[in-house]
Amino acid sequence: MAHTIFMGAFFSVLTVVTVTLAFALWRSLRAMPKAEEIRWHSDFHDLPPADRVCRHVLTGEFRSRECPNAFDCRLCQTHARMPKAAAACDDEIYGMPFPLDRFYHRGHTWARREADGTVTVGLDELGKRLIGPPDAVDLPEPGVRVHANGTAFRIRRREADVRVLSPVDGEVVKAGGPGQDWYLQIRPENDNFTHLLRDAEVRPWVMREIERLQLALTAEGAPASLADGGVPVDDIAASYPKTDWDAVCGEMFLQP
Repeated sequence: MAHTIFMGAFFSVLTVVTVTLAFALWRSLRAMPKAEEIRWHSDFHDLPPADRVCRHVLTGEFRSRECPNAFDCRLCQTHARMPKAAAACDDEIYGMPFPLDRFYHRGHTWARREADGTVTVGLDELGKRLIGPPDAVDLPEPGVRVHANGTAFRIRRREADVRVLSPVDGEVVKAGGPGQDWYLQIRPENDNFTHLLRDAEVRPWVMREIERLQLALTAEGAPASLADGGVPVDDIAASYPKTDWDAVCGEMFLQP
């Protein structure tokens, strides 16, 4: 009898603990998107004003305007009223390929729709040259949910620990790596990519990014030249061994 009572009490306690832990895990998982959103908005408002400009400033449609939606143009009524960007005429900028079959995030990732409904995500060419061959890559497992402007994956090079932002919302299907020229395949939550740059918007943005990089390097005491014959070198980090590369990458990958 005593044994039966003990076992009954034991399993009752075990059930309560299990349910409590499961509920706590469920709440944590639900809170993750909100935490990423809060973190991004905090980071965004800590960026220098010049780095928070509206995409329509890049294209010359506005003389000055700060983005009021932390680069999420899906929420912007002004962007919805603007005419669609003209198609780009080429896919090479400063000797770097920027293919026209994809969308570009201002944190230097790209997103390409695939025939099976997934989206492939990678680093754009300037992002790849900023990092060079990574020392380590931390990729999410399949099944993990990522959120636009939240962390997609992390890359380490020298002293820099770069938090790379996701261009889209969705669930990770597969992870790649630098050897495959892409990092994630994602099943997107929706097909709304209006917050990403495309077509004629890409060239003025990349030109502005080159200027930002020059300023970031100069601020860290580096010479104001990063090109080889007018083209940024393949491994920019290796060209500046004495520069605080964590600070430079923080600037370029939108981490204040």
